[in-house]
Amino acid sequence: MATGERPIVIKKVKKGGGHGHHGGAWKVAYADFVTAMMAFFLLMWLINTTSPEQKRGIADYFAPASISSTTSGSGGILGGTALGADGAKSSGSMSIIEQMSPESPNPEEDGKTQDPSATSQMQEASTEALREALQKREEAAFQSAAQSLRQALQDMPELAELSKNIIIDQTPEGLRIQLVDQEGRSMFAEGSGQPNDRARLLLRAVSKIITQLPNRVSIYGHTSVSADGSRAEGDWALSATRADSSRRVLQTAGVASDRIYQVAGKANSEPLYPDDPTLPGNRRIAIVLLREAPVLPPDVRP
Repeated sequence: MATGERPIVIKKVKKGGGHGHHGGAWKVAYADFVTAMMAFFLLMWLINTTSPEQKRGIADYFAPASISSTTSGSGGILGGTALGADGAKSSGSMSIIEQMSPESPNPEEDGKTQDPSATSQMQEASTEALREALQKREEAAFQSAAQSLRQALQDMPELAELSKNIIIDQTPEGLRIQLVDQEGRSMFAEGSGQPNDRARLLLRAVSKIITQLPNRVSIYGHTSVSADGSRAEGDWALSATRADSSRRVLQTAGVASDRIYQVAGKANSEPLYPDDPTLPGNRRIAIVLLREAPVLPPDVRP
């Protein structure tokens, strides 16, 4: 270095300061604050959603169980009392639990002391309730079957004109479907026991409803009184033949033979229109889906 020359000095300046974030302590404080707020809102939610009984149960759960209300100076666990007495050993939440949850009775002891007449009344009530429930279910099934048949008559053009020849109602015996003669629209030729094409068409439509239900079937044939008011002796055989012919059509259409319970001819003994037994509507075939006795479990049978 020459004499008189100044040395060259290089300074490195570090930028930035420590006043921007003040370290990471604020993050911990913020996390504690968020946690406390979450716990607070959770507590408020629990207070609003719990019932008074639940709040009392929670309070009893956290109640101290070892505090004794006795003034005994022993201060021990037994509190100076015997094992058989209610003292400090049983104070606290245990007494509350015993008061709120009394000991359940012994079923065997109850069976010995229970009145037989009360047991019989309970069984009868259960049987009656079950029977009513089964009857309501059968009633709903009958109503559904009747509605299905009416709907089928409306949907099929070939049956729409024959809807007036069918009467559907419910009797104490069961769901009754009657194929009745109308003026100019008979189901059987005069004096014949074989159904005509119109009757066969209706019987096939009825068979579709019968096959949907498990009930047994009774078939009755009815005739009308002659125009002069006389009752022909052969009406009994004629009505029975018509009922049996209807049975054969139903079985051919799919009704099982073991479903047929009864086939009978009633002649003109039960006219549909008692005020005028000569009307064509008295000549009819009645198909009855019988009400079945409800099958009850063995333990509730009367």
